[in-house]
Amino acid sequence: MSGQQGQDAKFFQRGKIEEFRTELQAAESKDKKYQKRKTVLKKIVANITMGNDMSPLFTDVVQSLGAPLLEIKKMVYLFLMSYGRLKPEQIHIVIPSFLQDCNDRNPLIRALAIRTMSYIPIPVVLEPLSEQLRHCLKDRDPYVRKTAAICVAKLYVADSRKAEKGGFVEMLRDMMLDTNATVVANAVAALSEIGDRQDGVIFKLNLTIANKLIAALGESSEWGQIYILDSLLRYVPEECADAEMMGERVIVQLQHANSAVVLTAIKVLLYLMNYMENRRLIDYICKKMGPPLVTLISSGPEVQYVALRNILLIIQRRPTVLKNDVKVFFCKYNDPIYVKLAKLEIMYRLARDENAKEVLAELQEYASEVDVDFVRKAVRSIGRLAIKVEGAADICIQALLDLIETKVTYVVQEAVIVTKDIFRRYPGKYEGIIPKLCENMDALDEPESKASMIWILGQFADKIDNADELLDDLVYTFLEEAVEVQLALLTATVKLFIYKADSETAKELVHKVLKWATEEVDNPDLRDRGFMYWRMLAMNPNVAREIVLAEKPAITTDSDRMDRGALDQLLLHTGTLGSIYHKNPETFIRNAAGRALTDSPALNANSRSVLVTLRPQLPSAANINVAGPGPIEPQPNVPAAGSSRPAQLISEDAGPGEERDLLDIEESTAESGTGGDSGEGNVDVDVDADDDDPRAAKALDPYANLAGAFGGYVADQPQPISGTSQRGGELDDLLF
Repeated sequence: MSGQQGQDAKFFQRGKIEEFRTELQAAESKDKKYQKRKTVLKKIVANITMGNDMSPLFTDVVQSLGAPLLEIKKMVYLFLMSYGRLKPEQIHIVIPSFLQDCNDRNPLIRALAIRTMSYIPIPVVLEPLSEQLRHCLKDRDPYVRKTAAICVAKLYVADSRKAEKGGFVEMLRDMMLDTNATVVANAVAALSEIGDRQDGVIFKLNLTIANKLIAALGESSEWGQIYILDSLLRYVPEECADAEMMGERVIVQLQHANSAVVLTAIKVLLYLMNYMENRRLIDYICKKMGPPLVTLISSGPEVQYVALRNILLIIQRRPTVLKNDVKVFFCKYNDPIYVKLAKLEIMYRLARDENAKEVLAELQEYASEVDVDFVRKAVRSIGRLAIKVEGAADICIQALLDLIETKVTYVVQEAVIVTKDIFRRYPGKYEGIIPKLCENMDALDEPESKASMIWILGQFADKIDNADELLDDLVYTFLEEAVEVQLALLTATVKLFIYKADSETAKELVHKVLKWATEEVDNPDLRDRGFMYWRMLAMNPNVAREIVLAEKPAITTDSDRMDRGALDQLLLHTGTLGSIYHKNPETFIRNAAGRALTDSPALNANSRSVLVTLRPQLPSAANINVAGPGPIEPQPNVPAAGSSRPAQLISEDAGPGEERDLLDIEESTAESGTGGDSGEGNVDVDVDADDDDPRAAKALDPYANLAGAFGGYVADQPQPISGTSQRGGELDDLLF
């Protein structure tokens, strides 16, 4: 095989169109074994691979379709896949060969013909394709059937109306009961592809079909297993026992050698756990998920990063999965920076009283590294660790003081930033380190660190003897500072004046800063705050004191945790690009359908309380008519956008003996009295229904669900602890 590949390398040389045409014409005579024609076609395919335009040879190449050799047919069909759609006026000469090959005795040729036709989505090809596809879906050979299943998805993309009217979606549904596992996997893949489109049918599974798909896992290829496992997310358990039974059957896939299969199995288990009530089984599944994830960390850096980004989501939802494996995430000297930063975040999230000292020692090591970004993150993580684990606050503060002693500029600045948060987390406990911070004020040259130091000076102006002198030095460059620093200086000088109302320096400072903020600054936020402070101080200084020096609520790191509803939604995309970006695919992939947990009697209370409603599909540009100025122009009698059924298979006036709308599939299942678990195990395949009720206008409103669009991280920005926290009911589900 390697020798053949070495011989074919000589064909990868840029050739001329006329030379290839001459060689093809010469090959028609005295070439009984088709060797010359095969050689020319290899050169042409090699040039296509190199990016050279070979479309002028269309009529010359397609004449070789009559050759009986499979190898020649493969190369001609490859040529047609590349240039068929570019030659709609000439493609008709190939149609008879397509039809002949679709009825060939060789299943490889039948599959090759139907596959090539599906790659040419133009009307003149789609018509014969739909006719031949119906026969290929019922072909006696499984190779042809599994190829035809994928062709249905391609036909749906090219002409969804034709695919639905032709009943191809129902035929795919029936293929899920095929005896061949590869055919089943491809049918599932095609239905998933169709169901993931915003304008596609709704692909659902019932318990019977879901169990049959799980049974087909053992005989499927790795890609087939991924598609089958992913399709299980379309099954909504009605009883907890069903989810638990399926979870026990899927857990075997965690031992698979392929990382994609493992991540997809984890995704299914995380989904099913929302519908389980057996706490012992949930704990067992969490325990089983740990070792496969740890194994992924020993892979190459790219797979490592994918695993780490997924782990970051998983441990926020199920912290017990890796609670004892924090050492696995300690950084190695040769890890790429993106892997180190991902590990750093996971280390912080797994930190608790039992392992805080180990994590802190590791973070101190990282703070002496060469990479500036990594060092900054490490120092900031030490401060966040102090806020998160109260028992480790003392040693974290000492570690920060040791780092400040190094006099390294960016280390000192990060230490000052996190110290401000520590002061708010533990009021009145660590103010003794303020003099050490003041000694290093000259090292602060970034807005965030300056603003943090100014906040400390203002907040503790009554305890810092020379606070007025320090602020006076900082105010000198007020007009040149960033807005963040200006806002901090304004508030700090007002606090200084309230603390030391008798000090002439404080009076001069506050007057100077208020005058600058209200007269010489363009930023409206700064100007408005200046006017507010000035008016409060002028009218009632006592009220100003109560407001400005009001007791600050303690802070926590709960804001680092992603919103629970958004987290449940993201975990449905585990192992995909969405889990790496930490964004839902519909936000960065055009026409991608969103996913969310579906309510059912089995859904546990904690998941139901944060259930996310998917945003409705926005109308296409063609359906939007904006009235403009001037007289109203007469419009043709076109039915309204909401009055038609874009995904309906046939017209509503079809007779009882004709084909039914896809909606009838689910209705007939409901009327049968046996539910979704009837004999043949029907699959629920729905289409989008009409929105004739008054809620239709709200469904089309692009701003209807804007309130839930901003759920996500608020990284490194601790928030006040709410007295009426909503997390109380889910402590057993989220915390250790």
